[in-house]
Amino acid sequence: MDAYEYSELLKSLTIKMDNIKNIVKPDMLQARLDEIEQMQQNQDFWNDAANAAKISQEKTKTERILATYTDANDAVADAVEYFEMAKSEKDEETLEMLYEDANNLQERTNALEVQMMLSGEHDGNNAIVSIHPGAGGTESQDWANMLYRMYLRWAERRGFKVESLDYQAGEEAGIKDVSFIVKGENAYGYLKVENGIHRLVRISPFDSNAKRHTSFSSVMVSPEIDDDIDIVIEEKDIRIDSYRASGAGGQHVNTTDSAIRITHVPTNVIVQCQNDRSQHKNKAAAMKMLKSRLYEYEMAKKQATIDGVEKSEIGWGHQIRSYVMQPYQQVKDTRSNIPYTNVDAILDGDIDKLLEGVLIAQAK
Repeated sequence: MDAYEYSELLKSLTIKMDNIKNIVKPDMLQARLDEIEQMQQNQDFWNDAANAAKISQEKTKTERILATYTDANDAVADAVEYFEMAKSEKDEETLEMLYEDANNLQERTNALEVQMMLSGEHDGNNAIVSIHPGAGGTESQDWANMLYRMYLRWAERRGFKVESLDYQAGEEAGIKDVSFIVKGENAYGYLKVENGIHRLVRISPFDSNAKRHTSFSSVMVSPEIDDDIDIVIEEKDIRIDSYRASGAGGQHVNTTDSAIRITHVPTNVIVQCQNDRSQHKNKAAAMKMLKSRLYEYEMAKKQATIDGVEKSEIGWGHQIRSYVMQPYQQVKDTRSNIPYTNVDAILDGDIDKLLEGVLIAQAK
């Protein structure tokens, strides 16, 4: 990087920060934080536990946004000042230091930009994730398990909690089906971009001829919706089946029909849960999953109407990303169109840049 390129970078980052400032409105955020501080000093505030928890979550999120904005804004302002000073004094050492820090400067502003994109109505919610292998038997089931591990490792890296809802192991390897909740701030905001078909190309470890195979798995993500959201599910529209749990959990789990499958007949949305030994608890969890899925389904229909998309195009049946391990190493998302060569790291949960790239591409 030379002086001209760095100067152009600073111009673009300054414009970006001005645009973000108009969206963030830091003065209003600080005023809201001051207001919450006053509210929390009132003893009556804590009498309503549910409201207190909601306001406290708002405070934490607002503080994080304001801190990220201030950090990025100060970094860009300092870089502009140091660059002008070093250029006028022909301080080559400082200039080189600024050039080397250019990527870090961009990452700070990108992190802020992503936070601004996670301001949707349910972006801050927990995420309910389901993974289903496509046709292909053991090969596809193993690929579904690889995706499952990728999301578990990602959640672990971010300090999120994961709660299993349903897990059905494959007969030889991998999984037939898995559903789980990722609990953490903006879990849904990040993971919503994972909705769709994921494609894997590799030399199959299950093929004695060492041939290259292509496998597919679908990932479905919906927000864990609050109880106060009104989703009406009529008894006549659902079919409830119980079956014997197939996952780990001891003798009781494997010898009783505690697992629950609910089918919403009008939409053919199917959810199932076998996490608990209690059939009643599994039914309650499955109903919560169904409400989240139906909410997501309705939101997708409304967005499709706005975008002028035919109803038949709504759903998960489109390929969004390819993970190629042979004959070369590359992960590429069709929406951001950015290639990544660190395939092993991505499959080990290092997917933040990948997710953020898609969020930014979709915003543009």
